Amino acid sequence: MNVPSLPTSESEPVSAEGVVAAGAYVDGRRVANIAISEASSWRAKPGHVVWIGLHEPDMALLGAVQKQFDLHELAIEDANNAHQRPKIEQYGEALFIVARTAQLIEGRIAFGETHIFIGDGYLVTVRHGASTSYTAVRERCESCPRALARGEDYILYAILDFIVDNYSPVLESIHEEVEEIEDYVLSNAITKAQIERLYMLRRDLLRLRNAVGPLVEVCRRLEHDELSMVRPAMQTLFRDVTDHVRNIQERIDSMREVLAFAFEASLLVGQAQETAVSKKLASWLAILAVPTAVAGIYGMNFKYIPELQLEYGYFIVLGLMALACLGLYWRFRRVGWL
Repeated sequence: MNVPSLPTSESEPVSAEGVVAAGAYVDGRRVANIAISEASSWRAKPGHVVWIGLHEPDMALLGAVQKQFDLHELAIEDANNAHQRPKIEQYGEALFIVARTAQLIEGRIAFGETHIFIGDGYLVTVRHGASTSYTAVRERCESCPRALARGEDYILYAILDFIVDNYSPVLESIHEEVEEIEDYVLSNAITKAQIERLYMLRRDLLRLRNAVGPLVEVCRRLEHDELSMVRPAMQTLFRDVTDHVRNIQERIDSMREVLAFAFEASLLVGQAQETAVSKKLASWLAILAVPTAVAGIYGMNFKYIPELQLEYGYFIVLGLMALACLGLYWRFRRVGWL
């Protein structure tokens, strides 16, 4: 008897066993919600595809999944250790794919991993760390049975495309902040906190680029290599994912260049402001040097200084000092130092 699809939401709690969803599909329609122990029997039925989603499972659960689909021990070991770089590996007739996920949490990019097992009649995803729930992918695929009926390689495409799509909100949030910083540093001296923020953003973007870059090779193999799990008709879709990944790379590089420019511009602005202050101080010191020098000369303890006997010598000296100071002030104002 057919069991109706039970849609889930983004806020759906993960079960204690780490199973988010497990279903069997025929012609793009979910016919049953299954237990892990039933996965191999459902997969063995003609035309059936089993799609299982796990979130940070323990080794016992991974062992149960391994037993159902006869997964390679090395792939299971990698899936249990969430510190893998993006890659694609073939074990017999099955593929093991690792992709890095990213989310912006409290202003910093947090990274996670998704490990994907795909073979004849099944696909298993294992999520670790920061990652958006794949419930949206499942709902989108189930809403279009004709597309989902293409099989497990279409599900693989939908998941990889979703992972790459979720880089964009992270980049857009950072781009807005980068533009604000860029506008600010062109007219103000940058603070220590802003310098630290620029450094953290550049470092996070570099880590994101290192996470995104290997996906190009993953998608290239899915697009070009003769893999039994990927039909030729699906290779065009993986080419689209490859183009999207490259676009993300270009955006990351562009923002890192903007951040580098912002940092250099802030240094130039700071240097210009320091130079302006230095010019003002030098100008006033030059102006004050005139009365200081005159006062120093006439303050010497010599008995005979010719001007001391002039009846209006005091007023003459004051007038000459004032003229000299005004002349210097006018000159410095004209050249833009004051």
